[in-house]
Amino acid sequence: MNIQQKELLITSFALFSLFFGAGNLLLPPLLGYNAGEDWIWVTIGFMITAVVIPIFGILAHARLQGTLYDFGKKVSPTFSFIYCILIYAIAVAIPSPRTAAATHEIAVFPTFGSSPLLTSAIYFSLVLVFVLNRSKILNLIGKFLTPFIVIMLLAVICIGLFSSEYSTGLAQFETPLATGILEGYQTFDAIAAVVVGAVIIISLNFKNMAVEAYGSKRILIRKSGFIAGFGLFIIYAGLISVGAYYGSQISIDAELSNDMQRAKLLRGISIASLGEFGNTVLSVLISLACFTTAIGIIAGTADYFKGLFKDSQKVYVISAILSCVVGVVVGQLDFNSIIIVALPVLLFIYPITIVLILLNVLPEKLATPLVFRAVVITTFIFSIPDVIGFISPMEELDAFVEDIPFSNQSLGWVLPALIAFLICVLWQKRKKSQIKE
Repeated sequence: MNIQQKELLITSFALFSLFFGAGNLLLPPLLGYNAGEDWIWVTIGFMITAVVIPIFGILAHARLQGTLYDFGKKVSPTFSFIYCILIYAIAVAIPSPRTAAATHEIAVFPTFGSSPLLTSAIYFSLVLVFVLNRSKILNLIGKFLTPFIVIMLLAVICIGLFSSEYSTGLAQFETPLATGILEGYQTFDAIAAVVVGAVIIISLNFKNMAVEAYGSKRILIRKSGFIAGFGLFIIYAGLISVGAYYGSQISIDAELSNDMQRAKLLRGISIASLGEFGNTVLSVLISLACFTTAIGIIAGTADYFKGLFKDSQKVYVISAILSCVVGVVVGQLDFNSIIIVALPVLLFIYPITIVLILLNVLPEKLATPLVFRAVVITTFIFSIPDVIGFISPMEELDAFVEDIPFSNQSLGWVLPALIAFLICVLWQKRKKSQIKE
């Protein structure tokens, strides 16, 4: 294997592992279980927000080769700065601690019965060690941790599918496609794309990687993005289908909280696939998948604040430590509580992140600063009803937004954002034609 192929493989594995965390493993099986015979439609929706959009995010990073700040600077420098702060604050406060909560509930507590505080403290101490050894992140994750994660995941999925009776339960979703799209929000993969994409770029800039030219890095990052995306697609589709086909074989108490349902179903699938050894496999799998994602989030956050202060290594260390402290504090909450807190935040920030990713992939002649501003402002305005409706439903608000397409599925921002984009593009085209005349 030549050095280019080796770098591609390592980068692809590292990118996959930085994406694949707690939600990515726990959410799909229960989604498939509840989707029943409609699991294919749910899968398609899930792939849109958990695979397609994140890979577009990596493609945007390959093109920009900067930081998260570059994603929003065409709107305005002030907007981009605020957006970056919000994204990194959300990443440190929700998905990062969620990885510790999932590790405790599924891998640690059933075996050792320890407190969540002890688990979080040890967990983020180890994360900090890896983050402070910044130059080794890509190789350590890409060479060693990810291959092990992928092999175990494929074993659970393949054995599970071949050993199931291929019968699904009744569908429980009225709109499976929209449900899959919204459930994809919970993976945080779009946010992960803009955060860990920067981690990959900075890692490639270290001297131990023989990739220096802009064009070479762009090709490497794009190819890695597609490979990682294909891996995510296979794993997600496999986990959803296994959850759907085991619907008639594993009994889940409806009175259990969602996180306990997810844990019980995943444990049942692992044991059915690999016997009692499945418990051990599941514990290791959860721990590794969560651990690599936490590393990516905290390294990305520390990188950003380091860049704000003239590449100060001291700022990098302080940011990493503070992020880990937040992780210890919030990580004591149970997995489902963190998800509940995350939902209104996601309904606000996710649509803006999606449109920024898509606009940064488009040719510059289409995605002008005017288009950026119009689409982002429109998306922001039409996302507000979703957030308010989730926090405190109001009849007056429901009456106002009921005529907006997809608003009942918390996707009322989609069509207005598309219309804003088309109007701006057509207006700019007409203006150029008038100038030429």
